[in-house]
Amino acid sequence: MKKLLPALAVLAFTAGLLAWPEAVSAAVREGLTLCYQTVIPSLFPFFAAVGLLTRLGLARWLQGLCRPFMGPMFRLRGTCAMPLLAGLLGGYPSGAQTTAELWRQGQLSRREAELLLGFANNCGPAFLLGFIGAGVLGSPRVGVWLLVVHIAAALVTGMVLCRLIPGREAPPSLPTAGTQEGSLPRAVTASVAGALTSTLSICAYVTLFRAVMALLPGDLPAWAMGFFELVSGAAALEPGQAGFVTAAGLAAWGGLSVHCQTMAVTEGLSLRWHWAGKAIQAGVSVLLALPAAKVLY
Repeated sequence: MKKLLPALAVLAFTAGLLAWPEAVSAAVREGLTLCYQTVIPSLFPFFAAVGLLTRLGLARWLQGLCRPFMGPMFRLRGTCAMPLLAGLLGGYPSGAQTTAELWRQGQLSRREAELLLGFANNCGPAFLLGFIGAGVLGSPRVGVWLLVVHIAAALVTGMVLCRLIPGREAPPSLPTAGTQEGSLPRAVTASVAGALTSTLSICAYVTLFRAVMALLPGDLPAWAMGFFELVSGAAALEPGQAGFVTAAGLAAWGGLSVHCQTMAVTEGLSLRWHWAGKAIQAGVSVLLALPAAKVLY
């Protein structure tokens, strides 16, 4: 049964490609345009910059600086602040990309990395403030409230996850300066190559899910569309209390497209806490958004 259902889904998708080629082609063009205009300009330079910072030892510098709040809040080392900051500032899937990069460099333990995937991979301020707030819901003020709800829900989710997951794993020793990439030119080369690979993979999933959405019924509600693909679901929202609460839940969940993007940049890590964290964060976001919506509207 585990293999039958995916096989049937692929057969249905293939049949849809043959039955509605024009709709799928238009959706693919939309996906490629979105990648060209938004995904690549926003994510590629951010991935390259964060990758360079990790190779030059920023995580080691954050270890002492962020220990006073990372320890009491999440029971994690200060090093874990870097993926959290990357996710809150860079948007999906920057937090997951940074987490996996630090884990591969030996600066995070497996337990730390897998816990971080549950709450450090978040929607970026530009999308919440600009696209959903000012664009879809028609008010920059609504976008600010949405961002506050999103950040608060991510922090609450992190505190819950890090207290529910039993066991402790001895953290790795942070690399010394000599065990980094070795020189600035090598660090730049590795960072740019890694950023390019991750960005192309994300663009592939964005385009694929645009094609999938083109085969779904056109009268799906916004929350159902957002379950699969965040941008499409958010674009279908209407201003008002219901739209605000739905936007909060969708932004926290991210959509199956974002989850596939996360899998693409976190090879070798389990996503068990990622799925749990996204579900918890979506629920917490809705609970926080309900009273906020009454104040806004």
